[in-house]
Amino acid sequence: MNELFSLQGKSAIVTGGSTGLGQGMALGLASAGADIILVDYVESTETAEKITAMGRKAVTVVVNLMEMDSIATVMERTLAAFGKVDILVNNAGIIRRMDAIDFTEKDWDDVMLLNSKTIFFLAQAAAKDMMKRKYGKIISTASLLAFQGGIRVPSYAASKGAVAQITKALANEWGKFGININAIAPGYMATNNTTALREDPVREKAIVERIPAGRWGMPQDLAGAAVFLASSASDYVNGHVLVVDGGWLAR
Repeated sequence: MNELFSLQGKSAIVTGGSTGLGQGMALGLASAGADIILVDYVESTETAEKITAMGRKAVTVVVNLMEMDSIATVMERTLAAFGKVDILVNNAGIIRRMDAIDFTEKDWDDVMLLNSKTIFFLAQAAAKDMMKRKYGKIISTASLLAFQGGIRVPSYAASKGAVAQITKALANEWGKFGININAIAPGYMATNNTTALREDPVREKAIVERIPAGRWGMPQDLAGAAVFLASSASDYVNGHVLVVDGGWLAR
């Protein structure tokens, strides 16, 4: 059974890996044996140091993923470091909060660009390498808002709905090449993106009261799901959106 979940000898790209959910998943993959390319728009050493302390390799690539040219840079650095990409975790994303009636075109475009367009084209770039070996695992971060509408986050909800549909569409086309494309839909997680909600006593109370687990999720709560979807244990799982929400959608 341990071999099913082992990532020994595998290389993984994790976007948005310097903090939050990306860090939680990157550390999970490294603990299972993977070497990691950490992609983010800010220089940070914390995650890389934790990975190297496990005896794994970590390479940090600082780029702006809202610029399409950055995708080639990420792939070039990955292939230079590890010679291949076995796993891609498409996690980087942003959120903008505003009443829908006042939502701006720029906020719409920025969120859709990073949260959906970049995810597609980075998956495409990684898949071109994965197809050479007929093996690969692509995991994108969706959201509960792939299923629900949310409040004051119209572009975020649209972008995460797109993540779910991109996941299914790519699974249909690339499954025959030995590539598994799945997504994780986190529930309400304690990250920078939810600071405003957690600091609002009314909203925070209402959210926690609805979660059967009785707490906000933590980045490490995604580690096991990421390892499962990145490992041979999920070889017959494709086009799936795995909800990790403490039971929120069950209510």
